[in-house]
Amino acid sequence: MTESTSDAAPTESPEDTLARLRASIDNIDAALVYLLAERFRATQQVGLLKARHEMPASDPRREEQQVARLRALAESAHLDPEFAEKWFNFVVAEVIRHHVEAGAEANPRP
Repeated sequence: MTESTSDAAPTESPEDTLARLRASIDNIDAALVYLLAERFRATQQVGLLKARHEMPASDPRREEQQVARLRALAESAHLDPEFAEKWFNFVVAEVIRHHVEAGAEANPRP
């Protein structure tokens, strides 16, 4: 496998290239964690709204629309749409769990 000139500076050692690439991955991972935290703050507000108005924690129609949208985005980004859907389903399962908890807290049974 040959190294492209755009992947590394001509004088950069393989170790330096690896360190540079790993630093980039670490920065991306940090950004993803902060983005997920922001997403969960928004979905927490949705969960509280649903709980206050006794709306169902899950919205299958919305989830189907989101899966279709994210699969299309993944394709345009050259990301495996199956992976994008798995990621979304994982996140939604956690969101629904939070919504159910919020509903139980907002609407305790006597």
